[in-house]
Amino acid sequence: MKFTIDRTDLLRSLNHVHSVVERRNAIPILANVMLCVEKDSLSLTTTDMDLEIIESVAARASVVGTTTVPVHTLYDIVRKLGEESVVEFSSTSGDATLLVKSGKSTFRLGCLPTEDFPKMGSSEKFSCSFSIPAADLRTLVDRTRFAISNEETRYYLNGIYLHEAESENVPVLRAVATDGHRLARFEMPLPEGSQGMPGVIIPRKAINEIRKLIDEAGDTIEIELSDNKMKFSFDHVSMTTKLIDGTFPDYSRVIPKGNDKILEVDPSLFSNAVDRVSTISSEKSRAVKLTIGDKVMLLSASSPDSGSASEEIEVRFNADPVEIGFNSTYLMDVTKQIEGEGCRIYLSDSASPAVIQDVSDTSSLYVLMPLRV
Repeated sequence: MKFTIDRTDLLRSLNHVHSVVERRNAIPILANVMLCVEKDSLSLTTTDMDLEIIESVAARASVVGTTTVPVHTLYDIVRKLGEESVVEFSSTSGDATLLVKSGKSTFRLGCLPTEDFPKMGSSEKFSCSFSIPAADLRTLVDRTRFAISNEETRYYLNGIYLHEAESENVPVLRAVATDGHRLARFEMPLPEGSQGMPGVIIPRKAINEIRKLIDEAGDTIEIELSDNKMKFSFDHVSMTTKLIDGTFPDYSRVIPKGNDKILEVDPSLFSNAVDRVSTISSEKSRAVKLTIGDKVMLLSASSPDSGSASEEIEVRFNADPVEIGFNSTYLMDVTKQIEGEGCRIYLSDSASPAVIQDVSDTSSLYVLMPLRV
């Protein structure tokens, strides 16, 4: 094979595909990127057996071919080359190395056979397909992924549950994530073609990778589903992921229905106050106590080692004074997602979960479990 490619284009593509590959890999071929060059394009493929990303980029080939080389090494080389440079790749039949040249720099990379490189999505039959605006998918991910559980024993919580649902008798596409201490739910109008889609749990790693790719995506992202895989496609990129094989719990049971004490507060003001006061809270619980009156809320925290802190902010509250504690990190994670000027918190008592929503946008809903303080 022999081809040349602009360094900027190659770096952009490598930046998209290299993070799928773990730095430490027990299977040598999984540390590699497969390079497949045709007359005017280069295809780069990486996989960890659970997730696969393929991207095509313009290139100028004089000899077509396919090989695999260590992706992190190639990425580091290209990243350190001059910004306006052109990179030349070449190898001869039977040679187990790939020559990489740019300017006066020359590198030889060891190759592994392309026959050993695993292929994930090429033979998959996807039974459901629909498109979604990139901006909507970005919002869906941002509003929910922070609540994904890191507890590996409850593997079915290690992702976002995406499914068809109904909201006030209107079909919606709903995303839910929870770690048992908090829950995030986002819904949007059901895209055309997604009717009857199966409920799927998208793994955390796939969520994080598609979120990085979305920022450079076009207007629309195509989504395809099978029984155990999901594929995202846009522009010259496709990402296929295995789905989590498990049953997501009935999350509706943990969303309180009778919280009638309503607190309204400026989310930015609230988040900043929580951030300041939590500086004193203990590292283990990160607890902040809220003492809520009809016009003022007192935020306080204390620690045997660090001392204490308190701050008052203006609020609106429609009930008798209440004291309740929350994990400050969880509170800030939620309030950062509220883009409007008003945050509405529905409370029952100091021992019951709270429901939080944006006053001007009810597409998102959050549930937080209280702490004893």
